[in-house]
Amino acid sequence: MSTIFSITQHELRRLFRSPFAWVVLAIVQFILAQLFLKYWEIFELRGNEYASVGLTEIVVAGLFQSTAMIMLMIAPFITMRGFSEERHNGTIRLLLSSPVSITQLVFGKFFAILGFFTLLLLMITLMPLSLGIGTQLDYWQIVSGIIGLLLLVSAFSAIGLFLTTLTASTAVAAISTFGVLFLLWIISLAGSSGSEEVASVLNYMSLLNHYNQLLSGLFNTADVIYYLIITILFLVLSIWRLDSERML
Repeated sequence: MSTIFSITQHELRRLFRSPFAWVVLAIVQFILAQLFLKYWEIFELRGNEYASVGLTEIVVAGLFQSTAMIMLMIAPFITMRGFSEERHNGTIRLLLSSPVSITQLVFGKFFAILGFFTLLLLMITLMPLSLGIGTQLDYWQIVSGIIGLLLLVSAFSAIGLFLTTLTASTAVAAISTFGVLFLLWIISLAGSSGSEEVASVLNYMSLLNHYNQLLSGLFNTADVIYYLIITILFLVLSIWRLDSERML
């Protein structure tokens, strides 16, 4: 665990040494702050219509829904360096021949990416929590939404990291990551014209459907297990891909 922690620290320091991470944090916070104010304004102007729904459902859930979309858009740029940069710089062979295990390398880089997203989500969460000073919130729904976001970005991170093991180009890694994430986001739409069996399979594969359940406050272990399966699957694929390369 100490080796994984050291790799995570190193990757986080490397990420925050570049202005890119700080720019992403600033831009995302600015965009979501504007959306947060817009949702609040809508609730104030049409409060009577939304009285039966509640502040949490309109403002907080709306903000978290927008957050998920923005995480999907920035995840390829956060994960694209992963192992692609190591290939591009020619240091991948050095990494593979080091005494550090492939599992430790993969988990170290994964936790660094997840650490960045966690910091970002903590900053975003302060906005809806500020409403608790003067209004009543459904804190259970907020907690469920935060857990959903953490599970979602965990899956994003694992998928993006795996795709960086396949190419030396960060641009290709970013584009392919966005393509895979977007496909898994909208895949349930393809089942609307098929049989019930096909629709149920595609609905289960959808990243969005499971997140919407958690966002609505319906904490189902099946949704948690789905994200854990996706995360573990792509981490194992990353380890397998690099391990097979080490044996060559």
